[in-house]
Amino acid sequence: MSVLTSVNVSWNSLWLFALLWSAGFADSYWQSGVEEGTRSVSYKYDSIDEINKECALVLDSAMELRPDENRLYSIKEKLSFTNGDWDQDLSEEGAPLMPYQEFVEFSDPRYPNTNKVVHPTKLVSFWLTDVDRKHNFNKSILVSGILQLGIVARGAFSQKPYYQYPSFMSYAGLSELVVSIQGIYTESQEKNGERVLCLLGDARLPFRQSDSVDPSGWVKEFSYAGAPFLTQDEKILLVLRYPMTATLRSRAILGSMKSLNPKSNVRYFDEVHISSLFHSENYEYTMDNLVSKACDLRQDDDALVNGEIDTYKGLDLCTVLERFTYQYRMYAFPNWKCNGTDDFCSKMGPFVADKEILATNGSFTNVNLLLQFIRCEETTHDDAGTLNVSLVFRAIHSSEDQYVSTQRTGLNNMTISAEGIWKPSSGQICMVGCLGAVDSCDSRISLYFPPSFSVKQRNMVLGSFSSIDQTTKSYFPLEFGMLVRANDLLNQYTAVHPFYKYSKIDAAGAILEKDEPFNFGAVIKKSLLKYPKVEKELLHLREDLTLHLLAVPDPFPSSFFTKISIELELLTLNSDFGYYNLVSQNDSTSGTGDPPSDMITEKQLPVNVSCQLNVIGEGYNNFSSLSLEGIYDPEFGKMYLIGCRDVRASWKILHDSMDPETGLDCLVEVVVRYPPMSSRWLVDPTARISISSQRNEDDPLYFPPIKLQTGPLMYSKQREHILFRRGMEGILRILTLSMAIACIVSQLFYIQHNVNSVPFISHVMLGVHALGYSFPLITGAEALFKKAATDFADEQSYELRTSLSITSMGYLVKLLVLLAFSLTLRLCQKVWRSRIRMLTRAPLEHHRVPSNKKALLTTLIMHTIGYIIVITVRYAGAGKELTQQSEFLDSSGYSRTIRLWEIELEEYVGLVQDFFLLPQVIANLVWQINCRPLRKMYYIGLTSIRLLPHIYDRVIVPMPNIYFSESYDFVNQRTGFYSKSGDIAISITAIFLALIIYVQQRWNYAKLSEKLVVGQATLLPLGSRVYERLPSMSLEAELVSDVNKKYENEHDED
Repeated sequence: MSVLTSVNVSWNSLWLFALLWSAGFADSYWQSGVEEGTRSVSYKYDSIDEINKECALVLDSAMELRPDENRLYSIKEKLSFTNGDWDQDLSEEGAPLMPYQEFVEFSDPRYPNTNKVVHPTKLVSFWLTDVDRKHNFNKSILVSGILQLGIVARGAFSQKPYYQYPSFMSYAGLSELVVSIQGIYTESQEKNGERVLCLLGDARLPFRQSDSVDPSGWVKEFSYAGAPFLTQDEKILLVLRYPMTATLRSRAILGSMKSLNPKSNVRYFDEVHISSLFHSENYEYTMDNLVSKACDLRQDDDALVNGEIDTYKGLDLCTVLERFTYQYRMYAFPNWKCNGTDDFCSKMGPFVADKEILATNGSFTNVNLLLQFIRCEETTHDDAGTLNVSLVFRAIHSSEDQYVSTQRTGLNNMTISAEGIWKPSSGQICMVGCLGAVDSCDSRISLYFPPSFSVKQRNMVLGSFSSIDQTTKSYFPLEFGMLVRANDLLNQYTAVHPFYKYSKIDAAGAILEKDEPFNFGAVIKKSLLKYPKVEKELLHLREDLTLHLLAVPDPFPSSFFTKISIELELLTLNSDFGYYNLVSQNDSTSGTGDPPSDMITEKQLPVNVSCQLNVIGEGYNNFSSLSLEGIYDPEFGKMYLIGCRDVRASWKILHDSMDPETGLDCLVEVVVRYPPMSSRWLVDPTARISISSQRNEDDPLYFPPIKLQTGPLMYSKQREHILFRRGMEGILRILTLSMAIACIVSQLFYIQHNVNSVPFISHVMLGVHALGYSFPLITGAEALFKKAATDFADEQSYELRTSLSITSMGYLVKLLVLLAFSLTLRLCQKVWRSRIRMLTRAPLEHHRVPSNKKALLTTLIMHTIGYIIVITVRYAGAGKELTQQSEFLDSSGYSRTIRLWEIELEEYVGLVQDFFLLPQVIANLVWQINCRPLRKMYYIGLTSIRLLPHIYDRVIVPMPNIYFSESYDFVNQRTGFYSKSGDIAISITAIFLALIIYVQQRWNYAKLSEKLVVGQATLLPLGSRVYERLPSMSLEAELVSDVNKKYENEHDED
């Protein structure tokens, strides 16, 4: 620890010194005249003797190089590679090359994902930057280059570093080491010929403590936001070996990087192993004999295509491969057919899986396959259209960044290199596969491209891995596929001419008959409500029935929950496939017998549909992929579906429960209820989805019914309805604000003729009003009808923003809010002046002037106690911490982080506004009034206006905000204040307060004391003369006109 302590003492000095020293070394190594990017770099080769010494073994096996000028130009590009793999075999002492800080991906409030640690990837890239032409050696050529190694969570090393000098950086999600290297290029006849690079490197390695369990623990304490501890190391040996010719058995770049320092040195690191794919324009297909032997075998895995699934047999396979197999992920089928030992059935085919994959017990949850480096070439073969095909399979975790996984070139135990042939007559690509970079080639691979789809077959690509040697099977055959998506069928898959085969229409019809019994109510509903229906073309209907929305459990839960994402994509409508009719007019081709889409009329009901449903969210892993088909009834807007779900469980459970033909759970029933296109202002515009199992409850694959409610759904022709509802809400705001202004103006006129009662208007009550009007002006929130404000999806918000009428109403609402706020302040001013004048009339009896202190203190105490009771009952009683934070998107689309107690406080602000008369009731009791300070139109009218949002909420179906568990910014519609019972309780309480004000002003305090008697006790204290009104001749004159005001001032002076 002494070394680290000394470094900490002089941190700034050391960092400045290291920076200057690094720059000086870079200038000495990279001789340049101008700035990087535009400069011409000259390289110094002054370490030839040291290079020859360390590379002696490589030189001993090297052969003499013939003079070839083309070689000097070609090797610079041929020997560079990007995004290979590297790894270390750590010794007992453990000397890692670099530290790494894990990267935590925070959840997006719009999606259900929770915070998670991103799976890092070790990548290495190499660029040969110079080939020396000045020095002539018989067996070698001097070269220089850059080696970039790192551990990354996001991104890749696809571009050459801008600064080509030794460096190291580290922060959360990235550790990157750049090594400048110089050495020799040789060629050898070993392993059927190979090219070898032997290079010495110079690096700035991260400092490691020799006496610590965690040698690089300082990284966790000092991130790259400061500066890492670096130490120079010029004793690094890098050896890279390339094949002369790329073949199936020899297509890997293999290398090692060693430290030449002794193990006791803090600069020492354990050996680094490097691998990458060798890209060569001249690939040689050398496995014809083995491919022929493997493809002639009749194996059980060919039951994957057993006659029920058609296969593509066209001549343009290369086009299909290029469009669908590079950046598209495939998934592995569970080993549900396996019936062996647990170790055998848990293996992922020929791949040497890690602990994470083995832990899935043969279900291969969250494991994907990629096809990379595809080569497709014509060949001279007896069968016309036969092609040679070469590619690489890569198994990856779904937690790995998708972009990074597509850019990787390393060959390891999770990659299979394959080559084979495509015969159109069989509709099959048959290949031989080799694991990683070794010579073991014992896998037979089959690939099919089925043009036919059904509820049990939704894959554009089907394939399998199996062992060539059937006598010593090392693994159970692994099957895989690639799910079809409606967007893929827009133009990419047209060459295959896909078609669909329905098989569950009768079963779906039985659900329809059970769900829609004929009755009088159904007839009325059918006549009043209209739903999306079939028109001359199906494009609009397809768009209307497609769902990409967030959802919530139905009914709305009483506690916080994880958000759910719904994706419902239609694959076919009748015989129309994808977004356009890709089916030939020949009905025999499709096998469905459906007429073309332009002949469909509204009378032909219901519509046959097939779709893919994905439910994404915590607890819904086994519903992330449901293949469905059935019927859509446009008369009632319901879709009745029977489907199969891809269940991910251990192979033992699946073996006992699965469909013996497909390995899917095909006993799933789904009903989708769409909102009507008409009367959307009065009807909930959300879709509801119910998913249920047809299995017995004791079945391992049984699941309880699932009911979900989506966010607001807008049809392709329903934007005007959305605007209408928004416009109606805007009109209601304008009307209610106008009514409120009228009530305030009436109060202003009232006090001009009742000046004696002006001082007895509560400032606390007026302050509550001013607070309610100030919120919309400060925050831009909705006024009055904020609770019923409609939240829309991003695609709908554009329509709202560009609507001139909506925008105009928004400005008018803000203007009216400002006017109401100003009038309220004017009323406060008049009350304040009246009390000042009252005090001037009796300067020695200031206690007779009404004071707000008791009313304010009592109101604050009552609301504080109420707030504490609410949060205690609703959260502390449920075991939740009030400091717990929750992130969500507000109605304007901005992300906000708020605590639970803040949520309740904001809701309580709305409650305080609803009970605005409470301070006046308290003040009337304290002041023992014998007058009428408030006009009936004022307090009854404003009470009615405050009740309108609650009545509106009961009439208009609220739409839950799917971005947050609260539907509106200031209210929680699930429980408490703004639930159905809360609306009723608040309304009754507000009416009761208005009634109390009426009674207090109708009878004076003495009459109330006489009437409120229980036995011998009075509920009100005896009357007092403390607040007895004073003569107010001068006060009245001051309030009536400026002339009287001047006269009163002169009178006061006298």
